[in-house]
Amino acid sequence: MVLNAYRLPVGTWVDSAVDWMTDNLEWLFDAVSAFLKALIDGLESGLLWPSALVVVAIVAVLAYIAKGWRFSLLTAASFAVIAMMGLWDEAMSTLSLVLVASSVALLVGIPLGIIAARSDRFSSMLRPVLDLMQTMPSLVYLIPAIVFFGIGKVPGVVATVVFALPPAARLTELGLRQVDPEVVEAGEAFGATPMKILTRVQVPLALPTIMAGVNQVIMLALSMVVIAGMVGAGGLGAVIFRGVTRLDVGLGFEGGLGVVIMAVFLDRITAAFGDRANKRVSH
Repeated sequence: MVLNAYRLPVGTWVDSAVDWMTDNLEWLFDAVSAFLKALIDGLESGLLWPSALVVVAIVAVLAYIAKGWRFSLLTAASFAVIAMMGLWDEAMSTLSLVLVASSVALLVGIPLGIIAARSDRFSSMLRPVLDLMQTMPSLVYLIPAIVFFGIGKVPGVVATVVFALPPAARLTELGLRQVDPEVVEAGEAFGATPMKILTRVQVPLALPTIMAGVNQVIMLALSMVVIAGMVGAGGLGAVIFRGVTRLDVGLGFEGGLGVVIMAVFLDRITAAFGDRANKRVSH
């Protein structure tokens, strides 16, 4: 009862911080918005420029390189199904959002993981932040993203980056910390600089774990991009959202099937390259 008499105004503090950032960092948000929009639009235009058959052939070749001809045939048939459902443009829009968001998350997360692996103090400070980012309900990220960047693809990508970033940092740190210290000491004994030890010894040995982080980032990005369809991000998420609002089971199922096809493709591709990295390390 005593605790109930005093309300901690956390929401008020957060609102004040958001208002301050909106008033004082508008130039930064505009620059980030312009940069991300250029990336998204450029990649989406590149994916939509050739015919669907050309893109299907390209993903089939990637699937063959990764896992052989059976997976290649399955991938080609699956992407052909997306095109035949009339969802090709939406699927390419979703793929562009996922690739941009995943790339940004990895470009930020992997260096954070490297720093955390080299500094226990930084790791102890980073861990609770990653815990908060990973456990916060995904819909919550859309609120400040809309406030800062408006409606459209950019807030969807920003929210996706925040949601998908933690596995990249965590698994990069884990992989580097699991490297045998004797191997690092051997490199130091031969006079290798810290940068050479990192790039030529630690990262190659930690690559299987880092690739597992890449896989998790892509999967989380795909799931979040679908949710971001509710705020105008477009793509298959918008198709699913239309199906929900109209209670159209068929439309929702078609959008969901497209997401499943893309998820399986991206998961198998990244997992295959992770397995290859693991085999190189084991040999």
